[in-house]
Amino acid sequence: MTDSSAGSSADAATIRDKHQEFLFPAVVNYYSESVVLDHGEGVRLVDTDGRRYLDFFGGILTVSIGHCDPRVNAAVKAQIDRLGHVSTLYPTLGIVELAERLARITPGALSKSFFTTTGTEADETAVALAQVYTGAQELIALRYGYSGRSMLGQTLTAHSTWRAVPSQIAGIKHAVSPYCYRCPFGQTYPSCELKCATDVEELIQTTTTGQIAGFLAEPIQGVGGFITPPKEYFQIVAEIVRRYGGLFIADEVQTGFGRTGDKMFGIEHWGVDPDIMTMAKGIANGMPLAATIATPEVADAFDKLTLSTFGGNPVSAAAANATIGVIEDEGLPAQATVLGAQLRSGLESLQRRFPRHVGDVRGMGLMQAIEIVVDEPNGDRTPDAATSARIFEETKSRGLLLGKGGLHGNIFRLAPPMTITSAEIDEALGILAESFEALGI
Repeated sequence: MTDSSAGSSADAATIRDKHQEFLFPAVVNYYSESVVLDHGEGVRLVDTDGRRYLDFFGGILTVSIGHCDPRVNAAVKAQIDRLGHVSTLYPTLGIVELAERLARITPGALSKSFFTTTGTEADETAVALAQVYTGAQELIALRYGYSGRSMLGQTLTAHSTWRAVPSQIAGIKHAVSPYCYRCPFGQTYPSCELKCATDVEELIQTTTTGQIAGFLAEPIQGVGGFITPPKEYFQIVAEIVRRYGGLFIADEVQTGFGRTGDKMFGIEHWGVDPDIMTMAKGIANGMPLAATIATPEVADAFDKLTLSTFGGNPVSAAAANATIGVIEDEGLPAQATVLGAQLRSGLESLQRRFPRHVGDVRGMGLMQAIEIVVDEPNGDRTPDAATSARIFEETKSRGLLLGKGGLHGNIFRLAPPMTITSAEIDEALGILAESFEALGI
């Protein structure tokens, strides 16, 4: 096999075989026969056999403005010919421009950034910062949350399928998720009086020392299946957390940069200003970059030396500045609201056509999900992973790539690049409907 830099030089079967032989088996691939992708442009991908796909997952909400965007590519090419890497030991124009940009577009008093390469590292940085600032160690996370693959990331994560190590890091407590469709208290919003939020106080009182470092949560839970909280949830929780000495950390790794519509960040919909915010994925349209941003008071508390070898490197910083520039110049957050409403309407129509299997439709902007269930006669909403898998294969065969999520893998996550068009949304909705019909359900 010749060098991969020359383009595809092996067939899909050979690549699959070598993937199985040389990569960890835990590196899971989608579909019964994985899709070996070769190239892409905009919202389209092409595999090594020449089959075309409409991409409705965008590298897990990472390709925010489309594959191989020429403006981002041009910025990367110009930068890599000028200066490729120097680490954070040296300031560069790109990293300070990006930090200044983030200070401008993030809510509240957030203004000082630390750059890394992954959302896992960004969350690790946020937790350490909260612990240093407060002097406390214990931290509250959410069930169904996902925070990455490090030891701390796995401890913060509340999905057994993503937790490989039985012995986790002490001091992390998990509050119930604001999962209205599967309310842990068996109640219905709004008559529930937001028990999922107010219960955080009892969690602190009964499972911690009573003084916590903070609370970390995604404004919409990504891997959990785009679990979208009631609008009052974060205001209630933030007040409780701060009353017990903790900081509020908003994990915007999936929700950031206009994805949820109108606002640049998901937490802005809920009317709470974080003390710390983390972000990654869509920040640089696929280049490896993450950031942790904090208020000056909190950031200044970290008075030991630190660095990130690859965080904020000149090439990734150039990609991020170009990506955010496109998002702002083209008004993509507002566009995500309009096109997200079209997508949501189509998914709700699908729910009306297949009420026994589409249990819930939820999300915001271009971050929408459908939960596949078996609607039992007794009213149970049993997760239906088997039917989900069949639909998943049907959409693939018709040229539509979706994401999956949820504890049981029964939730489809739809999050196309924000440059998607109305016609392409209709195309995806049509394929979804055909895929349901093909199963005779």
